[in-house]
Amino acid sequence: MTSKFTELAIDCADPHRLARFWCAVLDYEVRHEDDEIVTIGSPSVPEGRSRPGPVPPTLTFARVPEGKTVKNRVHLDVNPTDRDQDEEVRRLLDLGARHVDVGQGDETWVVLADPEGNEFCVLSERHP
Repeated sequence: MTSKFTELAIDCADPHRLARFWCAVLDYEVRHEDDEIVTIGSPSVPEGRSRPGPVPPTLTFARVPEGKTVKNRVHLDVNPTDRDQDEEVRRLLDLGARHVDVGQGDETWVVLADPEGNEFCVLSERHP
């Protein structure tokens, strides 16, 4: 028997703000929220972990007292589905992301940070 990847937990200062950002990035919707935790997921696969086979993972944002201090050891990569990389980067910047340099050099991906500074990459190939 194996496990399947169903959820990514992200510590943050403001789970509601970060959930709104990532809902806009991924076209996800809020599945659960209270004062301390917000979980978002794909509206096209609402059954998530109970569905057989691979599923789009949910993201859970949990309020913690400490702030981010170093580069993420795990990060998300996103692929534009209906526009090119430059257009998607502009859209994400308008949503509140910012450019960051993590020493990536000249690569085909663009490194951004979400509103709380969590790095993620926008890849250059489109994968709908």
